[in-house]
Amino acid sequence: MEIDCTNDDDRVNGGPAGVAPAPLPAGTRLLHIGPHKTGTTSIQGALFAAKDQLPSHGVVFPASTRHPMEAALAACARPAMMGDTAPTDKHWTRLLDQVAAAKTRTAVVSSEFFADAEDGATVRRIVEQLGGERVHVLVTLRPLARIMPSQWQQYVQNGLRMGYEDWLEHMLRKAPYEKPNPSFWRRHRHDRLVERWAGVVGPERVTVVVVDDADREGLMRTFEALLGLPAGLLRPVPDAANRSLTLAETEMLRNLNMEFRGNGLPDELYSKLVRNGAVMHMKNSCAPSPEDVKIATPGWALDAAAGIGAEMAGRIGALGVRVIGDPDILSARPKPPPWEPPAEPRIAPEVAAQALYGVLAAAAAVPVRHTAPAKARTVHQTSSKELVKVLGHRCLKKLRRH
Repeated sequence: MEIDCTNDDDRVNGGPAGVAPAPLPAGTRLLHIGPHKTGTTSIQGALFAAKDQLPSHGVVFPASTRHPMEAALAACARPAMMGDTAPTDKHWTRLLDQVAAAKTRTAVVSSEFFADAEDGATVRRIVEQLGGERVHVLVTLRPLARIMPSQWQQYVQNGLRMGYEDWLEHMLRKAPYEKPNPSFWRRHRHDRLVERWAGVVGPERVTVVVVDDADREGLMRTFEALLGLPAGLLRPVPDAANRSLTLAETEMLRNLNMEFRGNGLPDELYSKLVRNGAVMHMKNSCAPSPEDVKIATPGWALDAAAGIGAEMAGRIGALGVRVIGDPDILSARPKPPPWEPPAEPRIAPEVAAQALYGVLAAAAAVPVRHTAPAKARTVHQTSSKELVKVLGHRCLKKLRRH
């Protein structure tokens, strides 16, 4: 499938035999808006690793971290992840200053959270502040069938308590498809996402890259071509902290989320002890094994995702934006694996131990203050539910002191 763009030089054919895209004009502000689960972390890691080499090729990665998440959240007026520090305008202003310092060089800004911009007014303000007509928007897309399980377990890492199949029912079958995660379709109704940004910058300044999972380095080579970089400069950077959770790990966390909410513990504690303690340590310490049960999407949801993908690909093609890659990938239905008796997802003891250690390590990072013993009930006279609640509030009090 081939999609016409503004001129013959910009016409890009999908597949390995496709012609590499021409470099964007020098001084472009390339804004990569994701969305989530489309290779954003991989690109951000590669750009950050090559940060010192880019200027010699006329390109700048104006960010002090791999992912300027707080800046993007502030720009889109979106809240932080559960329990994290709220982003402020200072985060966004700092990034704008770094972009302005690029002057005539091409600057690359990448955050999947830009996909959370809800309306044209927000998009227009972001574009104008980044450079107006110098801004070129890049959208990376993958099939919904591959995004859904990854996005569900990511929501669980942010406190979601709903199981996968129930979550799919709400996202695909229960109108208006906004509960429990209204951000899902704001991000992943890709045709509307592209239309929202093209309506501000114009279709001639939007490039859509369809990510082919069979070509592991294809996205790196596409970025190199668009930025005029030598082939091979951008390389994947291993990042265990970004790996997806297995089904057993996700279910363990989901049950912990239910206990956490059921005991009324505060969000700040979740961020400190769970997401940045248990989950982060578990990811960094335990690689998934071939025996781990994977998150399986039921056939009816795969069919629904393929149908939505075909509709989105058709609408994106009609918008007049440049498309790199094969849009048919967006509607491909994954082949089901050979049937096997369903396996019970079980968490390995070492994985559970690493998760628990992550909590303890995060808690130990908070200095303990000695206080006078309270004249109240003993531990043995207090229910476990009350103990968890008291412990949570005590930890939070310590966090706020420091």
